[in-house]
Amino acid sequence: MRWLVTSLLFTAVPASAQVVLPAPPAGSIVYAPGTQAWSPVADYITAGQDEPGYRNWYAATPTHATAVKSFNAYLQQYEVGGIFPTWQLLRTATSWQKCGGQPFEVPPTSEWPHIVQTLRYVRDYVIPAVGPVEPVSAYRNPTLNACAGGAPESAHKHYSAIDMVPLQQTSREQLMRTLCAVQARRGPDYQVGLGFYAFLRFHVDTTKYRRWNMDPAVASLCPPIVKPNEIATVGQPIQAAAPATAVAVPTVAASPTVAATPPEPAGPKVVYAPQSGPSTSDNQPQEH
Repeated sequence: MRWLVTSLLFTAVPASAQVVLPAPPAGSIVYAPGTQAWSPVADYITAGQDEPGYRNWYAATPTHATAVKSFNAYLQQYEVGGIFPTWQLLRTATSWQKCGGQPFEVPPTSEWPHIVQTLRYVRDYVIPAVGPVEPVSAYRNPTLNACAGGAPESAHKHYSAIDMVPLQQTSREQLMRTLCAVQARRGPDYQVGLGFYAFLRFHVDTTKYRRWNMDPAVASLCPPIVKPNEIATVGQPIQAAAPATAVAVPTVAASPTVAATPPEPAGPKVVYAPQSGPSTSDNQPQEH
């Protein structure tokens, strides 16, 4: 009887459960299922406009190094250095390769004052609201801006604008709602322009208070604010899967829309950017 019970126990166990797989050899790589890393920047940055590409660009000519050092000193002088790595603030257009442009460019010194106010707003209000962000496009010279499809009077041409993506996971709708609420509170004081493009890419400048390319799900609470005479300053919406011939026209409001949330009456004092560029004693060479 004991022999019979033991036999039944062995036959009741599935054969697969009795197989013992050998351990993998030492030093081998074992792949396990998992989720793909979330990288919103990858949709906009190609090889050559990343950090290794910047190092190559920096080392290509001494004038690049001289220009970058002068620009860094200027940012430190106006207390906006270190908000982003400098190389990210020198990214040009996402389509720089197609346009035959440079992946990085130090703007003319006359345009430097315009970025100061934008950096202050991003540091004090955008990053606290949505977490860390990464610039994917900042200064675009007129030729590159035209080729890249930028607005004719884009703030990028004057280095007042930065296109960014959030580095923390979020939805497009949530990103719009959050940034719109921030702009409604503090945007009028800084003359903030806020726009949205494909996926999670958004635009901030401090040229004039306006807002564009809002999704329908958000537009009822956060409507576009673009006057007819401001059309040339805003970019057209970029549809990820739109046909090449399709041209979307930004929504235009006949007059400015009053923000749902009034500006904060007791916010920190706004210190505006300097009105002139560095002194001529800097003698800093430029690429145009």
